[in-house]
Amino acid sequence: MAPKFPDSVEELRAAGNERFRNGQYAEASALYGRALRMLQAQGSSNPEEESVLYSNRAACHLKDGNCRDCIKDCTSALALLPFSIKPLLRRASAYEALEKYPMAYVDYKTVLQIDDSVTSALEGINRMTRALMDSLGPEWRLKLPSIPLVPVSAQKRWNSLPSENHKEMAKSKSKETTTTKNRVPSAGDVERARVLKEEGNELVKKGNHKKAIEKYSESLLYSNLESATYSNRALCYLVLKQYKEAVKDCTEALKLDGKNVKAFYRRAQAHKALKDYKSSFADISNLLQIEPRNGPAQKLRQEVKQSLH
Repeated sequence: MAPKFPDSVEELRAAGNERFRNGQYAEASALYGRALRMLQAQGSSNPEEESVLYSNRAACHLKDGNCRDCIKDCTSALALLPFSIKPLLRRASAYEALEKYPMAYVDYKTVLQIDDSVTSALEGINRMTRALMDSLGPEWRLKLPSIPLVPVSAQKRWNSLPSENHKEMAKSKSKETTTTKNRVPSAGDVERARVLKEEGNELVKKGNHKKAIEKYSESLLYSNLESATYSNRALCYLVLKQYKEAVKDCTEALKLDGKNVKAFYRRAQAHKALKDYKSSFADISNLLQIEPRNGPAQKLRQEVKQSLH
């Protein structure tokens, strides 16, 4: 028996949600579009449902790197239901990917007026502040568009619906990122990954390796195609004496870049700490084939040689 084709707004939205969870963003977008047309053809006033459908389709556009259509749909969602957190965050991400930092700043700031505990908005504000200082100079605040004042009624509305925001947003973020390994990341994802990796690098310089691991891990959720992110996280694991995790990350790094010298060196260090001297020696040998004059590797080879005999 053929599966029942979705023939109501609710069924189309549910089917779209299922496609989205499976990383089929173009199909999900088409289903949300059909649901919107059906809802609008019915002529019934349901701004909440219509806003959610625009916001969901915007998420598909963002995942596919179509930032301009994402912004357009988020704006439509917000016209129907002002001060909704999800479309504000998605529009901010799209503006950020397009390097429209003043607009992204305004949206992140608006979210924080609604709920000052939204981590992605707090992090977004920090990134935008740095970017705006670099591009516009110390007077950057004077050059921003006006930030809308969120009425108390909107704040109360969100506070009274925690399941619609805190829990649901955390859940959807988790679902949106679980498909990373099975797809090519969008332009927006790659940019978010790069920014998070750089934040991790800064934390390493300050000696905060635990926090750096969190940043690198978040970066890899957005894009797992950067060899250096894995080898950088491996360094943190080494410092924290989590040697098996370091070995795993170096292996992932080398799958992406077979000449990643740091990954070979750090995996050799981890193998040595685990007393797997044979594997350690093999990694150093591979490294020295790439960089024969690498001093630290030559020294490590001597130490491992002594342990082998």
